[in-house]
Amino acid sequence: MTATDPSSPRTSPRPVDGEGKISLTLRVNGSAERVRARPNHTLLEVLRNELHLTGPREGCGVGMCGACTVLVDGRPVSSCLLPAALAEDHELTTIEGLEGPNGELHPIQEAYVEHTGFQCSYCTPGFILATKALLEECPDVTRDEAKAYLAGNLCRCGSYVKILDSVMDARDRVRG
Repeated sequence: MTATDPSSPRTSPRPVDGEGKISLTLRVNGSAERVRARPNHTLLEVLRNELHLTGPREGCGVGMCGACTVLVDGRPVSSCLLPAALAEDHELTTIEGLEGPNGELHPIQEAYVEHTGFQCSYCTPGFILATKALLEECPDVTRDEAKAYLAGNLCRCGSYVKILDSVMDARDRVRG
């Protein structure tokens, strides 16, 4: 996600205002959002504190638990590690972006609810977004493949069996 062209605006220093912030335009859940953030702010900080999207959560703060997972151009990314400025020019999806036009749940969310693929639900948004990416990459995923793919997402409550049941049902729902 870094620019390779040295003349790219993302590699040039950005103007910093009197509060030490830079201006960013992020494409989040299909909408362009203008925000101001410090150059060292992570995407997680900007999503939660500037855009008030509380689905991505900080669990470990070092990219090891998956609670902060968002999709960047359809791929799961730990938003606690990604500098917000590097997210410009990319399509960002948070759990809030899965909601249907009339507020209905996405089929993956329906599967998680039906199979109670959560307990405390702190990790659930990250698991659901990782599941979405998985099913787009591999629509015919097996249970073992899903288990390996989701290994970077941790559930402190230990709901892994129900999470995998949810993923397998979501696979069937999304496939049609």
